[in-house]
Amino acid sequence: MCTAVTYNTKDHYFGRNLDLEYSYKETITITPRNYVFKFRKTHDISNHYAIIGMAYVDMDYPLYYDAINEKGLAMAGLNFPDNAYYYEEKKSYDNIAPFEFIPWILSQCATIEEAKKLLNKINICKIDFSEYLRVSPLHWIISDKNNSITVECVKEGIKIYDNPVGVLTNNPTFDIQLFNLNNYMNLSVEAPINNFSKKLDLKTYSRGMGAMGLPGDLSSASRFVKATFTKMNSISGNSESESISQFFHILGSVDQQRGCVHMGDDKYEITIYSSCCNLDKGIYYYTTYENSQITGVNMHNENLDSDELINYDLVKGQQINMQN
Repeated sequence: MCTAVTYNTKDHYFGRNLDLEYSYKETITITPRNYVFKFRKTHDISNHYAIIGMAYVDMDYPLYYDAINEKGLAMAGLNFPDNAYYYEEKKSYDNIAPFEFIPWILSQCATIEEAKKLLNKINICKIDFSEYLRVSPLHWIISDKNNSITVECVKEGIKIYDNPVGVLTNNPTFDIQLFNLNNYMNLSVEAPINNFSKKLDLKTYSRGMGAMGLPGDLSSASRFVKATFTKMNSISGNSESESISQFFHILGSVDQQRGCVHMGDDKYEITIYSSCCNLDKGIYYYTTYENSQITGVNMHNENLDSDELINYDLVKGQQINMQN
């Protein structure tokens, strides 16, 4: 499963954990402004905003997991099994396959408001990328520097939710996830007071007891609560180093370690990578399961007027700085 988060200091940040039991050999992929996006059921887009993100590239097409564009709009697709429902092609709509959704939005939109206009006439179709890459059940978080929304395709239709917490995990549907936070309104970063009984002399015996009851398991509902609590109470300095360091600590509160989620045979779900994107500067930072050192790729250091994809392989081996 996965967790996506937004975070603001002086700049604006967006990123996610990708939690899976396997990797598709994804790369940091920059799509320049003149790369031609070919869509299955609608017109091509030959000139657009430049995009940087994590993608599996197949047949020279970037299958983005998460990405931002040069205007500071960000988007990520997260697993949404059993709930995701895609539709047949509809006339008078923009018929977009799930794997095309991130390019469709990020190539054309600079803000959430512009994205909402496209969403009003979109139809997410059940179209496989290829015979060996079948359609994935997804829902999406879209964020600009001020706001976030969640987009879910379910049997009842496309649901667009304002996302005031700037967090997304997996199941259940977002409205239920958000409502579930009511069950944790008693949590606090402060030391608790004795509301149990005035007849008992109860005292705190450890720091952090104000957050007792905060979920610590790896289910998507629990990760949503924990990531939201951590993000909403997070404090850091405004420098780039302090901001991205804090962002990775937020994601680290819900990352997955090999051995804790067994997927059968010798497979275990792990946090394959964690990402942090600076929406103002167009920088994509990441760590991988085996490499906890932060690595960055700046889209503006590339020729963004090119028509060819630019790829960077992930640095996966652990980078250790020996001091003696």
